[in-house]
Amino acid sequence: MSELQIGLLSIGILLVVAVYIYGFWQQRSYRNKFGSAYKSQHEDALYRSNSAAFDALLVEDVPDTGDKDSHRSTNGDDICTLLSAETDYVVSIKPKVPLSSDVLAPLWAQRFDFGKSVNACGQNVSSGLWERLIPDSHQSYSAFNLGLQLVDRSGSVNEIRLRNFHEVLREVGEQIQTDIVFPSLTNAMLQANSLDEFCAEVDKMIGLNIIPGGDRLLFGSEISQVAERRGLLLQSDGSFHLLNDNGLTIFSLGNQDGTPFQHHTLTQVRVKGLTILLDVPRVERPVQHFDEMVVLAREIAMDLRAGLADDHRVSLGEKAIAQIREQVAAIESSMLAGKIVPGSPQALRLFA
Repeated sequence: MSELQIGLLSIGILLVVAVYIYGFWQQRSYRNKFGSAYKSQHEDALYRSNSAAFDALLVEDVPDTGDKDSHRSTNGDDICTLLSAETDYVVSIKPKVPLSSDVLAPLWAQRFDFGKSVNACGQNVSSGLWERLIPDSHQSYSAFNLGLQLVDRSGSVNEIRLRNFHEVLREVGEQIQTDIVFPSLTNAMLQANSLDEFCAEVDKMIGLNIIPGGDRLLFGSEISQVAERRGLLLQSDGSFHLLNDNGLTIFSLGNQDGTPFQHHTLTQVRVKGLTILLDVPRVERPVQHFDEMVVLAREIAMDLRAGLADDHRVSLGEKAIAQIREQVAAIESSMLAGKIVPGSPQALRLFA
């Protein structure tokens, strides 16, 4: 390789590194702009509100493990804190003597056959804490909680698969010669169907279109530059995402027609418009984030010499945006009344 080629290669590498650092700095700067929204830890009266709307649907015959907090762990991010009769078919097992997770071999072998997420937790004999189990968890456990998630974005659990889950755990109980009191399958299906209906009502994505005037097209390279200046980075799904400090999407910006952007074709791409999206159930404080999305959309539109429009290319004025905001507020209120906080770990499970 000649000195000229080496020199050009070095310059190219430096440019790539510089662009990456600049994009990271821009994203960090934009998050700092709305820092209180992403890092606020104070309690909100609205988020503490409760409702009895779903109390009648709770499964009342969950087996008694002898510990009122048996589904809880000291780790707030642990799935063991989330297993609940409201969202999972939870089977509790108390063996006569402590056992390792090897006893769950029949469940491990079929855990991908039930159509929904299977989560297993064990109470560690040494620490007394509940922890998530995997097939090679070789500690000893005095109790197990095994949950099949009732609902996700694909719908509610299939009754046949729920019964299969039940049967697998019945076999586990027989192998270790321990009686297991199972929750009612009928009640679980009622809960699954009711929860699925509720989730379908609030499962909304709110979009604002960014449309240039006349027949003008937007250049992919220009879109990329504007997006990165505002802290959005191109992700594997072909959209630009603004991420919070936990790496979760707050907003996404994509081609209005759904065609994904790709790094190697940005300079050749021309698009008629963009859509910035807010996945309402998956973000904390959706109304607050909607307000921020409007600000961001206007800034991007100004940079691209475009305007905000609905799906019919009709300009979005203050009145129309206020109406959309009311819809977001209604969804947020409904989720809180249903005791599923938007953007919470439980919501992220249900709306995955």
